[in-house]
Amino acid sequence: LGVCSWSLRPRNGVDLGEKLRRVGLRRVQLALDPIRERRWDQEATLNELASAGVSVVSGMMAPRGEDYSTLDSIRTTGGVRPDATWDGNLKAARANAEIAEALDLRLITLHAGFLPEQAEDPERETMIERLAALAGVFFEHGVDLALETGQEDAATLLGYLEDERLASVGVNFDPANMILYGMGDPIEALSTLAERVKQVHLKDALASETPGEWGQEVPAGEGDVDWDAFFALLNERCPRVDVIIEREAGEDRTHDVVHARELAARYGIEP
Repeated sequence: LGVCSWSLRPRNGVDLGEKLRRVGLRRVQLALDPIRERRWDQEATLNELASAGVSVVSGMMAPRGEDYSTLDSIRTTGGVRPDATWDGNLKAARANAEIAEALDLRLITLHAGFLPEQAEDPERETMIERLAALAGVFFEHGVDLALETGQEDAATLLGYLEDERLASVGVNFDPANMILYGMGDPIEALSTLAERVKQVHLKDALASETPGEWGQEVPAGEGDVDWDAFFALLNERCPRVDVIIEREAGEDRTHDVVHARELAARYGIEP
């Protein structure tokens, strides 16, 4: 069990170490872009995490120019789909891959962006080529790539992953994102994607009553995710993957992360 660094909204590596102590977790998925952009000092961050007894289990890359204010805005700006940001994202991936190798990480996750559903859509080939290029960049540094779920349904995502050029690419499964984006039942989605899951996010949400609008993220255990079914399936199909708490809404993140940690403990997932 771990937590996403960005969920704790740390000011720097020292602040992250202190907040991890506060929530009682010793594993973290680390956002790599603050280090790449030199807003965080890499050595100081690693020293602080080491002194707190924290292991960095994976990294996260945030593609450039993403606007999550509405579903329409993220559809046009998300992931590596926009042509205007592709060159910058490829350059950022190369730098993040070097950081991941220096940290001895084996996994980086990101949102691909909305994947065209129709096989005849010309953007489909572009997206496969771009994701294959990213996977190759990370592979050169001994790092796997996993795509976070939610911006397409599970069948569409699996259809991309079945392309031989993406054979090494996995899934970072986020059940709440399936609900937030209105992309299907998370338990059915997990069953569909289980063989490719490399990590899961523990996050919860309520579905929107208005099609085309965001659902609402809520503290773990207070939303529409069936956690009994989720953990039963996870234990059966993906027993060795890390469970990483993610909280991207709410003002009392410390409380909500501890609440999620306690939920995980009820299913035998311990720090």
